Amino acid sequence: MDMRLDAVARPPLYITMHERDNVAIVANDGGLPAGTAFASGLTLREKVPQAHKVALVDIPEGGEVRRYNVTIGFALKDIAAGSWVHERLLKMPAARGLEGLPIATVKPPEMPPLEGFTFEGFRNPDGSVGTRNILAITQTVQCVAGVTEFAVDRIKKELLPRFPNVDDVVALEHTYGCGVAIDAPDAVVPIRTLRNISLNPNFGGEVMVVSLGCEKLQPERLLPPGTIPLIDERNVADVGESADSKLDVVCLQDDAHVGFMSMIESIMRQAEEHLERLNTRQRETVPASELVVGVQCGGSDAFSGVTANPAVGFCTDLLVRAGATVMFSEVTEVRDGIDQLTSRATTPEVADAMIREMAWYDAYLDKGRVDRSANTTPGNKKGGLSNIVEKAMGSIVKSGSAPISGVISPGEKVKQKGLIYAATPASDFICGTLQVAAGINLHVFTTGRGTPYGLAEVPVIKVATRSDLARRWHDLMDVNAGRIADGEVSIEEVGWELFRLMLDVASGRKKTWAEQWKLHNALVLFNPAPVT
Repeated sequence: MDMRLDAVARPPLYITMHERDNVAIVANDGGLPAGTAFASGLTLREKVPQAHKVALVDIPEGGEVRRYNVTIGFALKDIAAGSWVHERLLKMPAARGLEGLPIATVKPPEMPPLEGFTFEGFRNPDGSVGTRNILAITQTVQCVAGVTEFAVDRIKKELLPRFPNVDDVVALEHTYGCGVAIDAPDAVVPIRTLRNISLNPNFGGEVMVVSLGCEKLQPERLLPPGTIPLIDERNVADVGESADSKLDVVCLQDDAHVGFMSMIESIMRQAEEHLERLNTRQRETVPASELVVGVQCGGSDAFSGVTANPAVGFCTDLLVRAGATVMFSEVTEVRDGIDQLTSRATTPEVADAMIREMAWYDAYLDKGRVDRSANTTPGNKKGGLSNIVEKAMGSIVKSGSAPISGVISPGEKVKQKGLIYAATPASDFICGTLQVAAGINLHVFTTGRGTPYGLAEVPVIKVATRSDLARRWHDLMDVNAGRIADGEVSIEEVGWELFRLMLDVASGRKKTWAEQWKLHNALVLFNPAPVT
């Protein structure tokens, strides 16, 4: 990365990502006016907004426009040096094919283990570790959402204060469960997603279900026998029960319920039993290897790939060195860099799995007659990202440089350590939902345009790409990576800051801004199967 500064206060600044790039982004708050001269001798021919690209050299019609040493587009007309380069001047390159890709060709030097780092977490019966101690109430169908919400509100007010070791009570609301082709092949995706969300490490193995009764997604189909780990094996042995009998369901259509309030009382009565068990849990010191971290970006801008995402990528490498699990995702936001990913696979089998996920999603988009250019939002473009190719290059760097050791499909639960590609759509809420299902106990979310995104199920650490955003949203952003572009700190320093913050947040020593404000977005299940 090359940052060029004049010797005066707040000088004009542009940032390039590679020596072969022929465009750079303007770093100054508010952008720069026409006539601005840089130390390199380049002069702006027109006003260029912050984070938008400026041509460093004359680019002929049809010529490559390069950023990250990647062709992000072809000039639709001659572009003179010093001109603003935006999406209307670019023809997007064709998508990289899925044949003839480099397979497990990059063998980075083995990084030394990172030892001695710990956090205070909750150990679970299945061996996983939670960073929070939450009672989650699963719902089989959206029809029960209003009743469950009413009950949860009362639980929080009347019961939760009696159980100081329990952090929260959340309802796992969703829009699935009935009016769907429940036996369609792709129905496995939303069903296993909801199942694995119910088993997230932050819920302590306590599974409680509210059912309507007539829905297609019956409780036993959602959580079949053997999917719930035993809470207390001694109690099971004492009463002669089996693990299969541990599913706790409140069915609203049961004859025992006479009136609305009887439903509420049933939910509260069952919730109290779970709260009593959760309240006996205590934090204990565990190694940093027990972290399961999801990394994601939303409201991205051209600074995302310059500041926040590289810092997250450095932190990703630290986590992998510590033996933790890190998941990066968002198919359409890495699809144009598939060759970078397959080359980093630890084995040909891992590379092949990534290719299969990309091919499946290509077919899914084609079935809906949607091309990959639809990914880049108006806000992304206002933030300087011209197209999905440029956006993808900045998104991939969240994954750091470690080898990619595993791939999971949408809704699956992660079962290994290291850097994992979790195939998800790029939608913030669907991606977050699928990462919760995969088993994350901590979430990192970078943003340049700004978004109040949050999850009730896991703590979300928000990283701002620009200092202007961090100042304006000072009580929403947890880390200001914009200081990297300001020249105040390095990528590595912010990466270490984020790593240490993760340990504090995981331990409950610090709450993120999203937690403090209780900013919780709804879960959104990915349902590629047809509705009926």
